Amino acid sequence: MGQRPVAVIMGSQSDWDTMHHAVETLEALGVGCDARIVSAHRTPDRMVAFAKGARAEGFKVIIAGAGGAAHLPGMVAALTSLPVLGVPVESHALRGVDSLHSIVQMPAGIPVGTLAIGKAGAINAALLAAAVLALSDPALADRLDAWRAARTDAVAERPS
Repeated sequence: MGQRPVAVIMGSQSDWDTMHHAVETLEALGVGCDARIVSAHRTPDRMVAFAKGARAEGFKVIIAGAGGAAHLPGMVAALTSLPVLGVPVESHALRGVDSLHSIVQMPAGIPVGTLAIGKAGAINAALLAAAVLALSDPALADRLDAWRAARTDAVAERPS
């Protein structure tokens, strides 16, 4: 698939430890994505240019991971009408609760779909992005159904 409908952005290189799970999940589903470092605090001009140009670049969904103050998802959502899915990255001081609170507390009118803290949130953000895209892509809907069925089939009936 040459098209990259999902942008996976993060505030810093250290966020890659979490956000690579979103990329891997999208790749497993055959969904093209582009991963970038776009810091709301350290590269604000890059963030504004990315958010304002995301639709023109062909993106349909943005997954934004950030830790600590975690302003990236909300700032990007303020600059684009594309769906933004926020992944709170686990921080050292407060184990990601600070990130979660920063992302989930958006004012009315600037929505960010906020997922779980860390790896689970990154994977679920990818699955949610794929589900959004699958609304108009029957082949992707089939791949997503198969991915979910494989997870169901992997659950044992009895502990070993």
